[in-house]
Amino acid sequence: MKKLVFFTLFLSSMYSYSQKKTLQAQQILQSISIDGKLEEPEWEHAAIASDFVMFEPDNGKPIPEGRKTEVKVLYNNDALYIGAVMYDDEPNKVLKEISQRDNFGTADIFGVFINGFNDGQQNFEFFVSAADVQGDCIMTDSNGEDYSWDAIWISKAVLTDKGWTVEMKIPYAALRFSEGNKQTWGINFFREIKRERKKYTWSLIDTKIGTFTQQNGNLEGIENIKPPTRLFLMPYASYYLNAADSQKTYGTMKGGMDIKYGINDAFTLDAILIPDFGQAKYDDQILNLGPFEQQFNENRAFFTEGTDLFNKGGMFYSRRIGGKPSVEPDLKENEEIIEDPQSVNLINALKVSGRTKKGLGVGILNAVTEKTFATIKDTITGETRKEIVEPLMNYNVLVLDQRFRKNSSVTFINTNVTRNGHFRDSNVSGLAWDLNTKANTYNLSGNVKYSTINDTEDTKGLYASIGFAETSGKYRYSVGTDLVTKDFDPNDLGINFYTNYYNFYGNANYRILNPTKLFNSFKLNYNMYAEFNKESGKVQESDVNVNLNLTTVKNNYYGAGITIYTEGNDYYEPRADNRYVIVPGRIEATGSISTNYNHKFALDLNPSIALFDESERMNYGFDIGPRYRFSDKLLLTYTFSFFRKNNNKGYIDSFDNDDNENTPEDIVFANRNVITYSNILGGKYALNSAMTLNLSVRQYWSYAENKDILQLETDGTLTPYTEYTKNKNSSFYSWNTDLSYSWWFAPGSQLSVLYRNNASNFERVIDKEFKTSVTNLLNNDALKHIFSVSVKYFIDYNAVKNKIRNRA
Repeated sequence: MKKLVFFTLFLSSMYSYSQKKTLQAQQILQSISIDGKLEEPEWEHAAIASDFVMFEPDNGKPIPEGRKTEVKVLYNNDALYIGAVMYDDEPNKVLKEISQRDNFGTADIFGVFINGFNDGQQNFEFFVSAADVQGDCIMTDSNGEDYSWDAIWISKAVLTDKGWTVEMKIPYAALRFSEGNKQTWGINFFREIKRERKKYTWSLIDTKIGTFTQQNGNLEGIENIKPPTRLFLMPYASYYLNAADSQKTYGTMKGGMDIKYGINDAFTLDAILIPDFGQAKYDDQILNLGPFEQQFNENRAFFTEGTDLFNKGGMFYSRRIGGKPSVEPDLKENEEIIEDPQSVNLINALKVSGRTKKGLGVGILNAVTEKTFATIKDTITGETRKEIVEPLMNYNVLVLDQRFRKNSSVTFINTNVTRNGHFRDSNVSGLAWDLNTKANTYNLSGNVKYSTINDTEDTKGLYASIGFAETSGKYRYSVGTDLVTKDFDPNDLGINFYTNYYNFYGNANYRILNPTKLFNSFKLNYNMYAEFNKESGKVQESDVNVNLNLTTVKNNYYGAGITIYTEGNDYYEPRADNRYVIVPGRIEATGSISTNYNHKFALDLNPSIALFDESERMNYGFDIGPRYRFSDKLLLTYTFSFFRKNNNKGYIDSFDNDDNENTPEDIVFANRNVITYSNILGGKYALNSAMTLNLSVRQYWSYAENKDILQLETDGTLTPYTEYTKNKNSSFYSWNTDLSYSWWFAPGSQLSVLYRNNASNFERVIDKEFKTSVTNLLNNDALKHIFSVSVKYFIDYNAVKNKIRNRA
């Protein structure tokens, strides 16, 4: 009898989970005061969404009665209103750290996921923390959550003796939906109880399926609304005061405007007129000894907001736009560069992006940068001249992304760079696919890219990849292969380092889907990789890796991995065609510990070591990062990093062999020790949920001391080269400090005040005194100072129109 009852209850629960939940929205005739109290009578008559179930870690488990959650939805002609009550039988334990927007810190969270087309393709997600901090993002299964997207909406969270409550007003202008008298939207509600690290949703998100956006419930009852005109103006004004010992203190004033316009219900135009990126985060520069440029994060809002479409196929690297000039000046005898621009000014940029109801996503981006000159001086006559290092340039990106069956897509991407005059132009096209079975159990993905470069010598190149994976259940696997020809070059508007190879790779892994007595999560991975030079067939890299990642029931994270590399042939470090250096085999071990951030004190630790099949050659280092939350307002973090390479072999120079034209050029390597230190201090003090003070300090020092000079032979070996006497030691040290104040004084409107100082230096003479590498930069001779104030104001066309109408 007990078995029969259990079986009946099991079938009943499975049936209830398999059905889409439905919630009725209640229409109102006036606006609701957003104060977090839910005291208006309209809330009393609205339908309730309840019976939340756990998303992570124990997927499908009902929320406890003492933590029940109730959500109601109202609407009028202007906006959607969400009211939520988060009960907690221990209300004094609700975590409520105040943080910046989109960074919730250690706080409980409530969220709503909305899909106006109800097509299972894309969610607009809106979050409020128990500390009354907002966050929002766009969510797709292929790209995850993109928090660079920001909407304008209003919310208020209030702590109570029974838990906490939230009210949200989400204007229709922040959403996407089609015209129609009756609307059925996809919707889900989310709650995270931070102290337990448990996440719940109203409509079950089954983690075995491998998709997120297709498991929404339905929101019905919205009738006779029309998508509003989506026109937003964001004028700004900035003032910069610059000071340095080598220049006279001067101030500059900047002004401009960002525009967002909804072309129709699907597509949005974003444009920047007279851009200003002066307050974007500084770049973490390093001593780069390798053959490839350093890749930087994008910190400019225009190029991070809503760019999921442009990232398809991995062909767009936005830092190319306004980056370092691409042309080297042609110096004559007795000439030197006295002004060498490190960036190119952006004149303007615009993008059009969106997705139709039938799943066609369209992305168009255009940017124009100005002609840029270097100043060159004749050291004998003293005369100066200017030479173009970057002509007037036009950048274009086009993306067409067709989704179908709610979980698959085929994408066409094209990037194009045109330089004015007789300079290099480029065009790269790609086709990418991401195909999933209806049940989301298997995936077939890949892409084909083709580049054309028009320069002194025209070149064409190909990149092709394909991969297959099982994507559901406890046991999963994937296999794939890539092929890249020698002349594939997307680097005018993309970034790609490795060419002229083919590879094979595979992965097998095991994970738990529900917690055990010891673990909240547990994943064991096995990876293999083999890469071959396309022309010679030599092994470039071959390795196998095993790694383990787990979270304990106390929410401490641990990770460990070991990788075994066989001997390989590096075709990139010599920086010459058809030359390579033999890299010995090695064993590399890594570890990772991250204690529960819910505690006031937490610690991150990441050690690593690599032992080479070569005498006295090894790498080792670690990162250690303590953090302490003094209160819900004050948080300090610190990270110290140390890494050392003993007997590292690397390129330092090359020159043509004058004795014989048929003899390959001489390539010079060094046997060297490379040591790197960095210290990073971060701090946040929140005056309230709209005002924060932030501190970011980074000190970096890395040096490479050459012990022996070596010559690269044509067979990839290295032999002593005593004739070479140049000093090619390297020492680079830098300092950056940002102290900023941010005040969101109205929805979408911000006042920012920033003090920044920075300095850096590169030397061939190495002073190993750590103190010296810091103090040499902390003086007026070295430091550059910037003080800036920026005000951005958000203007909603609809709000202005309504005010004018009411006054009339």
